[in-house]
Amino acid sequence: MTPDTTQRPQMSVEEFDELVRRAPTELRNRLEFLGGRLCVRHGPLDVDEFEELAAVAPETVRLEYINGKVEVKAMPDGNHTSIFMWLLRQCMQQRPDLDLAPERGVKAEAYRRGRARTDGFLAPVDHFSGDGEWSETDGALMAVEITSHDRDTDQRDRIDKPIGYAEADIPVYLLVDRDNNTVTVFSEPKDGRYQQSQSSPWGTTVAIPHPVGITLHTEKLKDYAD
Repeated sequence: MTPDTTQRPQMSVEEFDELVRRAPTELRNRLEFLGGRLCVRHGPLDVDEFEELAAVAPETVRLEYINGKVEVKAMPDGNHTSIFMWLLRQCMQQRPDLDLAPERGVKAEAYRRGRARTDGFLAPVDHFSGDGEWSETDGALMAVEITSHDRDTDQRDRIDKPIGYAEADIPVYLLVDRDNNTVTVFSEPKDGRYQQSQSSPWGTTVAIPHPVGITLHTEKLKDYAD
C-alpha cells in the first residue's frame, strides 16, 4: 500500500496562533505557518531554542526536533491508542521488569542533538524517574513509533527516526506501520545505522531480538486497520 501523504496538516491556524502567543519573544517573528506546516525563518533553531519553544507549546501541539528541523507530531487517534495499549500489555506480560513509557521525549540523533517524542520507550522499571521532558537514551532498550495518518509520517517515522535512534544507540526501533499494515523491527545499531530490519505483515508472529527478547502476536492489529 502506498503511504497517503495528503492527509491532515500538522496543526490548525488556531494552534499556530496560540504557539506564537506563548513563544519566547525572540522567537515569535521567526515562526510562520505555510501550507499547513510550521516553518522557521532566518535559519533553523538550535536545540536550546527548540527546547524553550517546546516547553511552552499548547497541549495539542507536540513538537519534535528532527534532523535540524522543528516538526509537529500528530495527536493520537483511537486506533493509535489501542495499538499502544496492545503493545503495552504484551510487554508487561513478557517483561514485567520493564516499563513501556508512553510519549516519552528522548535525546536522539548524533551527539544527542535531536529531540524526539517516542510513542513508547522501553526501559527498566523506574528508569525515567527524576527525568525532565527529554530523557537520555543510555540504558533504554527500544523506541516505538506508531504511524499516524499525517503527510509527514513517511519522512519522519520511516526515514529520519531510524537514523536518529540508531545514532543514539537505541538497541531496537519498533515501527507499527498503519499505512502498510506491517510491523518493522530495526536492530543492531552501528555507525549511525541499524544493520538489521525486518518487516512482517499484521497477523504474523514477530520476534523482538535481544535485549528486548519478547514475541509479538500481531493478529489483534487487524482489528485496528483503517
